[in-house]
Amino acid sequence: MERFGNFIAKHRIIILIIAIVLLLPSIYGTVSTKINYDILTYLPEDLNSMQGQKILDETFQKAATGMLIVEDMEKKDVLTIKEKIEKVNGVESVTWISDLLDITVPKEMLPEDIREVFYRENSTLMMIQFKEGGATEATQQSIANIRKIMNKQCFLSGMSAIIKDTIELADRDTPIYVALAVILAIIVLALTLESTIVPIIFMVSIGMGIAYNFGSNIFLGEISYITKSLAAVLQLGVTMDFSIFLLHRYEDELRNTDDKNHAMARAISNTASSIFGSSLTTIAGFLALGIMNLGIGKDIGIVMAKGVLIGVICTITLLPALILVFDKVIHRFNHGTVLPSFNGVSNFITNHYKLLIILIIVLFIPAFYGQSKTDVYYNLDESLPKDMASIEALNKLKEEYDMTTTHMIIIDDDVKNYKVNKMIKDIEDTPGIEKVLGFDKFIGPSIPQSFIPDEIKETFVKGGYKLLLVNSEYRAATDQLNTQIAQIKDIVHKYDKNGMITGEGALTKDLVEIADVDFKRVSIASITAVFAIILLLFMSISIPIILVGIIELAIFINMAIPYYMGTTIPFIASIVIGCIQLGATVDYAILLSTRFREEIRNGHNKIDAMQIALKSSIRSIVTSALTFFSSTIGVAFIARIEIVSGLSMMIARGALISMFVIIFLLPAVLLLAEGFVSVTSRNWKTKPNLKSLTKGRN
Repeated sequence: MERFGNFIAKHRIIILIIAIVLLLPSIYGTVSTKINYDILTYLPEDLNSMQGQKILDETFQKAATGMLIVEDMEKKDVLTIKEKIEKVNGVESVTWISDLLDITVPKEMLPEDIREVFYRENSTLMMIQFKEGGATEATQQSIANIRKIMNKQCFLSGMSAIIKDTIELADRDTPIYVALAVILAIIVLALTLESTIVPIIFMVSIGMGIAYNFGSNIFLGEISYITKSLAAVLQLGVTMDFSIFLLHRYEDELRNTDDKNHAMARAISNTASSIFGSSLTTIAGFLALGIMNLGIGKDIGIVMAKGVLIGVICTITLLPALILVFDKVIHRFNHGTVLPSFNGVSNFITNHYKLLIILIIVLFIPAFYGQSKTDVYYNLDESLPKDMASIEALNKLKEEYDMTTTHMIIIDDDVKNYKVNKMIKDIEDTPGIEKVLGFDKFIGPSIPQSFIPDEIKETFVKGGYKLLLVNSEYRAATDQLNTQIAQIKDIVHKYDKNGMITGEGALTKDLVEIADVDFKRVSIASITAVFAIILLLFMSISIPIILVGIIELAIFINMAIPYYMGTTIPFIASIVIGCIQLGATVDYAILLSTRFREEIRNGHNKIDAMQIALKSSIRSIVTSALTFFSSTIGVAFIARIEIVSGLSMMIARGALISMFVIIFLLPAVLLLAEGFVSVTSRNWKTKPNLKSLTKGRN
């Protein structure tokens, strides 16, 4: 490995040139990677609700439907707006009462079912059908053009409009997240390291690694907007450790030689294995997300695991080149650090470790109970700002037009009309159902079928399927709605065994059930993977139990805080936070435990060994944890998308909790269990005999 280090040191200019050139394809890849703004599309495709959604999208094109509410406006003016919208490129059709009857007919004379669809006391509703999918560029441009036609009396909602607003918000705010993370991380590094220039060099190296990671996402085809919003700040936070390790080793080597190239080669050689070892736990934590049934787990997991690997490569290639090129400037602007020696802290911990064991027990009970009771929300519109135009319109739809939740039932076109009417009657009798609309019920006995325009008919009958719209008074993700969906599903299958129920409620119900299973699967997978890696690193049965156990306590504390604060968290946070916090912060525990073992091997008793380990490790742990915290806390406070801000807050808080738990509680457990650890670990008190190992292999 030292030969590799010599190569990097000798060819540092070439390394920098290659790194800069690689930014060009990275920029292309970043721009070309599609962003998915609809989390529900990550549900497994074999679900009944997803199959129904596919028919809606491909046959009825309902995902690309806008709902426009117009308030306090004369019918003729509403008709003018309708006609203007119909001329917008990308709009297939606009459905309003004028497609059924002359607008001069008083609304009071309309059949009740029709009146309730199109009118409320001071407003009217029209449905806009787009030619392409809701997230396509053409539909998004159509929405922008429609909004130019609208005035303050108009409110446009629907999934396409929500996606439009989410895109604009995410595109506007993500650069701010990254800039804030960089600024706060630089401040922390400038205060905790002895150089003013090094933090900037760190940011350049990690920033280029982030660019390579985002550019390589092109091979995935697309990533979610949550991944896009968080990947940069997460990669910054979890890979900063590697840069700090390399810098500290380089400075140590400079004390033994005046040749900076040789010092860097030695630093790379001695740091590479420890960096790769540390990164394995982080990568394992992220890859564990890949076993989720919900596709967004694989999305986040692959992008972040790839980012950590790229971060490691940049740390042993690009960062050394940058440090060597700017070595003189780095040492010219050295200063003191605000971090204390922590001697008092290490003495307190070793003198009171039995008391700290009691603290672990005291913390565990409320932490375990609280994390099991933390409320989670699944309503995706709740994660978006309430003042977002499409969300304001959505709330009007729910409140004024009884569209709290709309189920969409798809049945075969061959089902007889009398059976459909019976089905509708049974569904209407289900508790919590406001209204059921189908083609036959919609036209009613007073209007002949031949009078109904084709665009109205195709709203409900098309491509061999019939569509029923069911409005429920219950909110999505509630027990009431989930029970209602189960009852409706039984009714539908009584008349059509292949019938499907989809829409926000059914999709969210599946999301709840899958998320619950995913949480357990991901937790087991991440713990198992990290456990196995630590077992191999330490050749010990007890050390993995202790290290994983202490981090899990930190995770429980983090997850319990929302319960005791009376707040709810986004469902995705409950699934991924364990993997992220475990994978990203177990490195601190490995660092401390490795140094403790080293001092035990040097012949110190356990108390002296722990004091030395703490004094040498606390600074690195605090610097790394504070950098991780600073890179995510800014996002938590400024992000207007609740999923992003909530997840960022838990990650930031988890970094601090893990830091305190590892510094104060892990030493107590290691000291108490040192005798047991010695018995259950290979070469705990003596260094392995490398010669005998080599002979054994030969």
